Amino acid sequence: MLQKILFTGMASLCLLVSATAQTATADTSAPAPSPFKVSGFADVYYRYDFAKTAGNNRTSFTNSHNDFELGMVSAKLEHSLGKVGLLADVGFGRRAEEFAYTDINTRLAIKQLNLSYTTKNGLKLTAGNWATHIGYELVDPFLNRNYSMSYMFSYGPFSHTGIKAEKTFGNWGVMLGMANPTDFKSFAGNEKYVIGQLSTTSANEKIKVYLNYQGGKFNDSSRVKQVDIVLTAALAEKFSLGLNGTAASYQFMDAENEFGDMNTWWGTALYLNFDPKDWFGLTLRSEYFSDTKGLNVFSSVGGGSLIATTLSANFKAGNLIFIPEVRFESASKEIFTDQEDGFTKTATSVLMAAVYTF
Repeated sequence: MLQKILFTGMASLCLLVSATAQTATADTSAPAPSPFKVSGFADVYYRYDFAKTAGNNRTSFTNSHNDFELGMVSAKLEHSLGKVGLLADVGFGRRAEEFAYTDINTRLAIKQLNLSYTTKNGLKLTAGNWATHIGYELVDPFLNRNYSMSYMFSYGPFSHTGIKAEKTFGNWGVMLGMANPTDFKSFAGNEKYVIGQLSTTSANEKIKVYLNYQGGKFNDSSRVKQVDIVLTAALAEKFSLGLNGTAASYQFMDAENEFGDMNTWWGTALYLNFDPKDWFGLTLRSEYFSDTKGLNVFSSVGGGSLIATTLSANFKAGNLIFIPEVRFESASKEIFTDQEDGFTKTATSVLMAAVYTF
């Protein structure tokens, strides 16, 4: 039913765009093309696990031990002509390969590729592929204060491919769209996900809240829905915080062709930021991740939970960011490996990363 309602809404939006486009065609005073905007980054890192194994890393992009690693070199091209826009974002490297895990045998990945049109009343329509709206963290490392990723990011969506509509109403924003199942740029099935976001900002813009959603059938025998909330707050000149909570629920069809009970993983993370200098900052991330149904992290032990605490420093020198980091994790069950190849409930690692932006 949600998909039928969304389809009807999208059809109405397309008619509105068509009428607006015809009016724009008759306007001989269209603005001159704006110049292309090109930006990008490259990152490298070194990670050391105190149990001397890469297997203790259970999150994205830092799957190594005692090794110098290349992350990703990325370039983003943006161009707008009047109310029409293009965004093309590509990356090359191991980080790009893990981000585009549904693509086959590639280290050159399309991270984002979409076209947009903004009507006269401010309604923006976007079609193509874009980074997910769900969660606090982003794939590009210079946009995060911690270099290693949270569990909620790693087991949530990375990107969406489809169509979406966005509109702001004063301090409020609304997004509604339809997309392929999570992270698939091309999907052979007919299933589609409904995606949405409701956001608001305080009058002084120091507090921002985002309520995010995705849901739909991955195939005839499974369906998923995820609800996510993000809050950011600038508490003082040098202090700020972020809060992310998310829950993803799955239903699977049983032998009688009926969907069973919901199986859910959920998590919450608090980000505390302190910036005593323009060139120096600290971020403490504390994440609680619950996987009692054994859907991902605890699949081999029948379910469990963990707390991951990460302290990262950010040293800035021009376009270069240097990020030393220490991470400690404590689980309810023995999912990590110790130095004697036995099992343990804890894991500790350190890393040093460098990110250059342009």
